[in-house]
Amino acid sequence: MLSGTFDEFKGQVLAEGFDEVLERSWPADAVLDFHTHPFAVKARVVRGEMWLTIGEETQHLRAGDDFALDRDVPHAERYGNAGTTYWVARRS
Repeated sequence: MLSGTFDEFKGQVLAEGFDEVLERSWPADAVLDFHTHPFAVKARVVRGEMWLTIGEETQHLRAGDDFALDRDVPHAERYGNAGTTYWVARRS
């Protein structure tokens, strides 16, 4: 079960040096092929589920699960059939 609020998450990640925090929502069954970001990411799934693929490894993430990515790491994302929402912090 998900614990904490967006404001608590935001306070935690800003204290860790992240400089932008937002909520992202994706529609049901959305797929993002391999891509990179010019920033590091720390995120928490708050609704639905998703699959995050880095290299040959895929993580199945559900509400309450956290994940992190360093900048410029190739990865792919697939979202569940009910859509997905996560809180995400970015560090440039």
